[in-house]
Amino acid sequence: MSLTRERMRADIAALIHEAPEEIGGDDNLIDLGLDSMRAMNLLVAWSKTGLELDFSEFAERLTLDAWWAIVRRCQEDAARRGGVQGGA
Repeated sequence: MSLTRERMRADIAALIHEAPEEIGGDDNLIDLGLDSMRAMNLLVAWSKTGLELDFSEFAERLTLDAWWAIVRRCQEDAARRGGVQGGA
């Protein structure tokens, strides 16, 4: 299963007990209640899609839009290597 932006939004929302539509693309996820331990748990779960995700890169950019950009780049890199397929 490939990782999509909407899955990311839903996973974040579940951890901070918010409706997915309440999370804007440029909202600071820490301000919304996501702590570093939960963020790490998300990356572990998302890595199960076959992506190599670096926590430090995500920690530098704390919005859904920024995280999605990182994931898309990782998906494109993996696809070039013959691995993971991109999401929508």
